[in-house]
Amino acid sequence: MAPSLSSSFLLLLSFLPLFSLSFSTVDQPYKTYIIRIDSQSKPSIFPTHYHWYTTEFTNSPQILHTYDTVFHGFSAVLTPDHAATLSQHPSVLAVIEDQRQQLHTTRSPQFLGLRNQRGLWSYSNYGSDVIIGVLDTGIWPERRSFSDVNLGPVPARWKGICEAGERFTARNCNKKLIGARFFIKGHEAAGGGLGPTSPINDTLEFKSPRDADGHGTHTASTAAGRHAFRASMEGYAAGIAKGVAPKARLAVYKVCWKNAGCLDSDILAAFDAAVKDGVDVISISIGGGNGISAPYYLDPIAIGAYGAASRGVFVSSSAGNDGPYPMSATNLAPWIVTVGAGTIDRSFPAVVVLGNGKRLSGVSLYAGLPLSGKMYSLVYPGKSGVLASSLCMENSLDPNMTRGKIVVCDRGSSPRVAKGLVVKKAGGVGMILANGISNGEGLVGDAHLIPACALGSDEGDALKAYVSSTSNPVATIAFKGTVIGIKPAPVVASFSGRGPNGLSPEILKPDLIAPGVNILAAWTDAAGPTGLESDLRKTEFNILSGTSMACPHVSGAAALLKSAHPDWSPAAIRSAMMTTANTFNNLNQPMTDEATGNASSPYDLGAGHLNLDRAMDPGLVYDITNNDYVNFLCGIGYEPRVIQVITRSPVSCPVKKPLPEHINYPSLAALFPNSAKGASSKTFIRTVTNVGQPDAVYRSTIQAPRGAAVTVKPQKLVFSRAVKKRSFIVTVTANTRNLIMGNSGAVFGSISWSDGKHFVRSPIVVVT
Repeated sequence: MAPSLSSSFLLLLSFLPLFSLSFSTVDQPYKTYIIRIDSQSKPSIFPTHYHWYTTEFTNSPQILHTYDTVFHGFSAVLTPDHAATLSQHPSVLAVIEDQRQQLHTTRSPQFLGLRNQRGLWSYSNYGSDVIIGVLDTGIWPERRSFSDVNLGPVPARWKGICEAGERFTARNCNKKLIGARFFIKGHEAAGGGLGPTSPINDTLEFKSPRDADGHGTHTASTAAGRHAFRASMEGYAAGIAKGVAPKARLAVYKVCWKNAGCLDSDILAAFDAAVKDGVDVISISIGGGNGISAPYYLDPIAIGAYGAASRGVFVSSSAGNDGPYPMSATNLAPWIVTVGAGTIDRSFPAVVVLGNGKRLSGVSLYAGLPLSGKMYSLVYPGKSGVLASSLCMENSLDPNMTRGKIVVCDRGSSPRVAKGLVVKKAGGVGMILANGISNGEGLVGDAHLIPACALGSDEGDALKAYVSSTSNPVATIAFKGTVIGIKPAPVVASFSGRGPNGLSPEILKPDLIAPGVNILAAWTDAAGPTGLESDLRKTEFNILSGTSMACPHVSGAAALLKSAHPDWSPAAIRSAMMTTANTFNNLNQPMTDEATGNASSPYDLGAGHLNLDRAMDPGLVYDITNNDYVNFLCGIGYEPRVIQVITRSPVSCPVKKPLPEHINYPSLAALFPNSAKGASSKTFIRTVTNVGQPDAVYRSTIQAPRGAAVTVKPQKLVFSRAVKKRSFIVTVTANTRNLIMGNSGAVFGSISWSDGKHFVRSPIVVVT
């Protein structure tokens, strides 16, 4: 996500005469800022923009990064007074305070509809000519997932480098991992001052592209890992691990540092480098949280992504892990593909057996010595009423109460695996992690250091009721390994970020969901599977959950589609994914929400779950041009000078203000004011491009939202070799008094086009 409006500022002023900068630095802390410059204002006397920046705006030692591809300007260490003075300079479009973002922390290719030698994998040659740039924590290059055996030469258009650093040399790159860079200047300067005030901890990190965290290795191999036989995480999920695009090339851009997050200034520098290097796809599983979204012009991820998308680079980003709360999705810009998370048909069951014989079903990735059916005393520290004890926070447990027992801990406030370590330190022999109502029945597996099992909210309540009603409660935990063929699947993960779009409700977000629960992928040697410092285990693969894991599935899918259809734009690729997405599970029933068990809505899953077999041949696509995005920004009220912060080049808005809902998006959101009396209508104009058989006739099917009426004109679209584009008008009519909104605050429907072979579906949202 991006800095909040309160912590950043944008001052737009008329052009003033040049003036000399003066500011006071007395007793002021230094901070890092991103300065957006109108590059066309550079006086001709300066040979380069850098000369101009260091002469007119600040001193050379203060500059961290200069940007010239997706963004024009620089980042620097400045006092607040200096930053405020710069914001008044006529050539400065924006001053954005640097913010710290967070990571949104193998059968999934088959679950997407991919099979060896069939469909998109064979048609695209597994993505061998496409380059995926991954902005994350770096990479552990020695993993089998990054082998270049039998790969062809590096694409000739590649302009990137393999940047050397601690325990990383140019020899760590190959024909698979074709580039690696690291961006640390923003991180080092973030604490204030002119030097590296947040130095790298050499015992935890590598000042190089090498991955000390594991997240980057996991996401890179999810997107494009090679086939790795006999893969597992300590015996769980055993089989062949492979990424979505196994032959795609990887370029990694390390912007996140262990236990320290990711600085906007470094992220923007990585976007700049990746586009200049020649990547085709950017995968960024990074963002903010708590449903707080800054305007697009103050969001460096949105700005960098626009610069990439406007040059034909597909950008996939995670929707965040703050679900199931409404309006919790992040990375909301319409030029970003925003990915939520769903389950796959694989689970790692564990069973809690109570002293009364009752069995409670949960999940676990514990791989140590089993309890072998032995019953242990059961204790719930939360009975004391002390919140910290109920959550098993650090130093909150009394060893006299927990020693030799299985401890019940409530989920929340601290990492799940860290709670197990707290129990272990307090002498506990095992842990049962109970969901609260906010997590519902959503479960993810963890590689705990002690015997442990996670339970959903209902099972957790039953467990606590047993503890409170029994004088000597006892239990044991049985671990059942890996089970495949789980039904129903997919299910929308409870943690997945949800709509509506908090910035632009006219744009449905997330766009779609992809596998993001219990995903097996490559891992670093620098951290154990839990990521805890005390976890000294080494594993080649790890199993993680999060929209961070869903995002690279879509990035790999984009690589395959780009390889199969080199002429498709990023918007066309997104359209192919969205309009062919599944909304039904493997029981052929509507997909459900893990948090509630109820049917999911487009606010939960967007257009649906990624289905690559169908996306390869979507029939029709909704394309979007750079000018369309500019008109959208004009439509939401941005002035041309504000829009230029995002677009780099000057823009002009039409005399008649465009309607933001007219952007050619593959979904439709009709917003009706509460004050409307009687029936009112919203009209949408859409244009589709035929990418299937030249001579085709498509007919529309409407599923109207409950309480609303939907019409489409024309109802038939006729294409030929000469006519590849057709437009249509959708009119949604509703009386707000007759709409039955339900818990989501909206009603949902769809419009579909079919020629008998293809089925091109777009969700419709009606909200007041």
